[in-house]
Amino acid sequence: MSELTRNQKIWLVVSEIPEGKVATYGQIAELAGLPNAARLVGTVLSQLPPGSHLPWHRVINSRGEISFPQDSSRYSVQKERLEQEGIVFIESRLSLKEFRWDGVSI
Repeated sequence: MSELTRNQKIWLVVSEIPEGKVATYGQIAELAGLPNAARLVGTVLSQLPPGSHLPWHRVINSRGEISFPQDSSRYSVQKERLEQEGIVFIESRLSLKEFRWDGVSI
């Protein structure tokens, strides 16, 4: 089997995040074997094709916040999807202690 590309590693980790849980960009990078590549995770997820079934909405920043501007449609879509999965926001944050996925390294 050929070695996975960086993008494939990121996609694989993100695909494993269960419903009702979130992971941070840095956590995804670490689990994908790409330490210190949190920005790369954001870049890769921003390039997903329309209609992708990858649960990109379950990836948030290390403060427990959605990274899109609060007045953007992308913020609204991500927050709505997370709330539909039972994730609760207090103001604009969620509890990483409660909702963070433990993760599995690839």
